Amino acid sequence: MSTLQAKNELFLSVVIPIFNEEGNIPLLCERLLDVLRSNFSRFEVIAVNDGSQDGSVCELKEESDRHNELKVINLRRNYGQTAALMAGIDHASFPIIVTMDADLQNDPEDIPQLVAKLHEGYDVVSGWRRDRKDAAVFRNLTSRLANRLISLISGVRLNDYGCTLKAYRRDVLQGMRLYGEMHRFVPIYASWQGARVTELPVDHHPRTRGKSKYGIERTLKVLLDLTVVKFLASYATKPIYVFGGFGLVSLFMSFLTFVWMIYYKVMPEPVHRDFVETPLPLVVVMLMLVGCLSMLLGLVAELTVRTYYESQGKRTYVLWRDEDAR
Repeated sequence: MSTLQAKNELFLSVVIPIFNEEGNIPLLCERLLDVLRSNFSRFEVIAVNDGSQDGSVCELKEESDRHNELKVINLRRNYGQTAALMAGIDHASFPIIVTMDADLQNDPEDIPQLVAKLHEGYDVVSGWRRDRKDAAVFRNLTSRLANRLISLISGVRLNDYGCTLKAYRRDVLQGMRLYGEMHRFVPIYASWQGARVTELPVDHHPRTRGKSKYGIERTLKVLLDLTVVKFLASYATKPIYVFGGFGLVSLFMSFLTFVWMIYYKVMPEPVHRDFVETPLPLVVVMLMLVGCLSMLLGLVAELTVRTYYESQGKRTYVLWRDEDAR
């Protein structure tokens, strides 16, 4: 038995979110199961039907009846890719989890090399669609710009956050809850917690069946989610630094405006102005109120954070595994 074969004796869960992919499901199952049976001793495929409105449910039922390794989870409505991935991860049984799309643009043949990369000591291996087969402007260009912005803000240098084809060690995902479009930020979360993250070029194929669910509005959602991720990473355990900092700035600006207002009042003509001749008194009051409210909101946020951690016994730190310390 080769080294790679021996390593691939580890059990594997493959999670696939599915939304209106009726035409791709039979071929996807055929290609994916062929690869997994050839490379892994034991595995499961978890297909999450995210409220599909076509014949995807029937296709998945037929495939699951034909293949014992395929498990189907049906969500009551379309919750989005992130929620579907979380549902699949929650139901995964094995210590290595691979996620991929159902549109056959990800190549199942890349899964063994992603898993092999995990055995080199990494915790997350992210696929990189170096030669993307999508629209040059609306998909490729916007994706490159978004990826560079995400890398700049997060400090995690990856070329392709949007590639769903990724491999994880299960313990990296434990306790991680994702919302919005945040599934693409799992490598960032993991890296911030001390996990080893790397990237591996993977094949990418043009879509031949079905319709893409991505649009330019999704890029805007990703940028907003990135703001949330950055806030949670930097200030989740100390929100007073954000709200209190903003409050202090507002109070300082209120003081400067007050000095400016007094300056107009005490100076002789032609500089002299009565309070009622300028909006400065209103600006002073508004900035002072905003500053005080921000400070109070920061204190409420601090109480909320402490209640969250202490009521659930959560830790504000992550321990290394034994193999990490080697």
